[in-house]
Amino acid sequence: MVHTQQDQIVFDVLHSLRVKGLAGDGVLSALSGVAVEDLPAVVDPLVEQGFVVRREGRMAGSMLTPAGKAEHLRVLASDAGTAGGAGALEAFYERFLPINSEFKQVCRRWQMRSDDTPNDHSDPAYDAEVVDQLAATDAELRPPLQDLAEALPRFGRYLPRLTAALDRVRSGDNAAFARPMYDSYHDIWMELHEDLILSSGRTRGTADEG
Repeated sequence: MVHTQQDQIVFDVLHSLRVKGLAGDGVLSALSGVAVEDLPAVVDPLVEQGFVVRREGRMAGSMLTPAGKAEHLRVLASDAGTAGGAGALEAFYERFLPINSEFKQVCRRWQMRSDDTPNDHSDPAYDAEVVDQLAATDAELRPPLQDLAEALPRFGRYLPRLTAALDRVRSGDNAAFARPMYDSYHDIWMELHEDLILSSGRTRGTADEG
């Protein structure tokens, strides 16, 4: 089991990297709850142990090595919070699946006007309608996610990030809807979904694909 605050911080960082894959410091901080300025003190020893590799350049960030993924599995299996939240994870998963299906339909409408016509975002009324649908889906997600966060607080970190991304979309930042590696609403939703699958010990199946 996780016994010390430092053990918990290390778990949070390993788990966040397993959820995200490659994470820049800003996203890693938001996911893990560790302040950006405090990340080197956690990440550098993990690099030295061979659990994490740092990438520089255009796609800069941290990611787990194969050894790091194995270490994550070990600490996830012994994390008391995750084990104690098993019932809440199961309840949320059942509520999440139909909302996730709705979200996928909203994303498709954002990207395509019809089966063969891409949305070029030249129709403000159409885009506003889809953004309203995104907001409605967001509102549907929040109560069950807040319930889960009461049992497993790390899931509460998704709530303000989803709010911020939705606010950016509403303010006219179209990329904040679904652009990859942009901390977009879609990015954060995918992190939440992956966290849910990992934390509940599931394998992604057809139900997860909506």
